[in-house]
Amino acid sequence: MALIGKTLPEFKLDAYNPAKEEFVTVTNEDLKGSYTVLIFYPADFTFVCPTELEDMQESYDELKALGAEVYSVSVDTHFVHKAWHDNSEAISKIKYTMIGDSNKELTRELDLLDESGKAHRATLVIDPENVIQTIEINADGIGRKANVNINKVKAAKYVASHPGEACPAKWESEADATLTPGLDLVGKI
Repeated sequence: MALIGKTLPEFKLDAYNPAKEEFVTVTNEDLKGSYTVLIFYPADFTFVCPTELEDMQESYDELKALGAEVYSVSVDTHFVHKAWHDNSEAISKIKYTMIGDSNKELTRELDLLDESGKAHRATLVIDPENVIQTIEINADGIGRKANVNINKVKAAKYVASHPGEACPAKWESEADATLTPGLDLVGKI
């Protein structure tokens, strides 16, 4: 299923908010109004996952400064998320909300459920209207680098506010050149 350009499906899931040390409910409506980075991962109390979530925490302040919010999602419960947060040195650093998709509704709806019943290692950047702008899916043993999402959010915001322009490879900020696709560029890049 192609997800780019699709609207995030409706959902209502329990989550653990480490910053407030409380359980919360997160819905698709809560994500509207700002950019969102959803980081799906296979399971709590595993090996690659804590390295990725800790790495995302290291990019969290910069993403927040861009007006983006981060949520992690696995098929564990919000109770397991809290227990992991309380017992892992890496996960105890996390301040963003950890969504529990124990019924696998969101993971299944986005076609991110693997054969074993766990979430694929996937990252989505979603715009303020809940439209999916980017998706990255890695094999289970291949960890992701969180700071690439900073440029993805910057590029998504730029393209949204500059219709007709495109951000080429290695684009990082408004100071960098963009492209205006058209007949005059065919064969010249």
